[in-house]
Amino acid sequence: MATLSPTLASGDLTSGRLPKFTVPVAIVASLALGYVLASVLGGGNLALATLLAFVIYLVGIEIAARIVEGARQASDHRARNLIVGAFVLALVPLGSVSWEAISKGLARFDATYFSNSMRNVVGEGGGAAHAIYGTLWVTGMASLISVPIGLMTAIYLAEYGGRNRLSKAITFFVDVMTGVPSIVAGLFAYALMSLVFGPGTKNGFSGAIALSVLMIPVVVRSCEELLRLVPNELREASYALGVPKWVTIVRVVIPTAVSGLVSGIILAVARVIGETAPLLIAAGFTASVNNNLFANPMMTLPVFVYDSYAHPGTDIQAYTDRAWAGALTLILIVMVLNLVGRLIARRFAPKTGR
Repeated sequence: MATLSPTLASGDLTSGRLPKFTVPVAIVASLALGYVLASVLGGGNLALATLLAFVIYLVGIEIAARIVEGARQASDHRARNLIVGAFVLALVPLGSVSWEAISKGLARFDATYFSNSMRNVVGEGGGAAHAIYGTLWVTGMASLISVPIGLMTAIYLAEYGGRNRLSKAITFFVDVMTGVPSIVAGLFAYALMSLVFGPGTKNGFSGAIALSVLMIPVVVRSCEELLRLVPNELREASYALGVPKWVTIVRVVIPTAVSGLVSGIILAVARVIGETAPLLIAAGFTASVNNNLFANPMMTLPVFVYDSYAHPGTDIQAYTDRAWAGALTLILIVMVLNLVGRLIARRFAPKTGR
């Protein structure tokens, strides 16, 4: 009978396992010890305590795993803990921003906030109805402009362009547009509208153009990559049946990639809905509800939040509360858009089961 190698016989793969309660006990002990050390070193700073606790936990689990389970399992624990730690670290800013927006924004999350504008309001009261309407109008028009242009450009690059000069030029300019500062997009829209309608023109449509400049490259890049992921076998099977290329794209390629396409479009909308700089220049300010995209300035939620925080009136707290409520409203709008996008993607995604 063959004998085990010295490595296996020594217990690298067949050694014991740490008890299930080891991890929670180690976490609690590390947090307690980290807080004590932070109190001694930095006056009880929470961030320092968390960092020290994580380091103590890593070292403790490493030592325990090497003693009980061996070097191989200790390396596995180390890699897993580092990955989980990086994930938690990435969630900290998100959790902090969400908590601040919720805790401070709920103070003005009332019927008045959603039904009134800031017309003739200089202190308490008032609301962001004009900014909410403006955001929906401007973002909706920007999506109406950007989605068809971006999707058709992506279809050309993925299905027709190949490696010709035009596709290379389009790809180059899309990459350049991806890095354009948002304020440049606002200046472009303002200059364009000034040339067409006269100097000083500010309206919702100008803001939509500015957002479109930022949104189109995101739509193009995300949709192009998703269209390229569609297996060529599906296209070839359609061509073998004599189906024209444009019908194949409409009836086979796009339905196959629709889940990802919707997600990419929602991502592009979320990318631009919170932009402030271009809307400051292109759409302007107003304290009243304006539902006409082509006449007079139009307030949007990002500009409303900025204006409330940067230029408070005599009652600073009232303006600050409205600013936090506006930030929370933006977060909720983006969340609703993502949920709607997921529902649409799930509804129209191709059925893979029998």
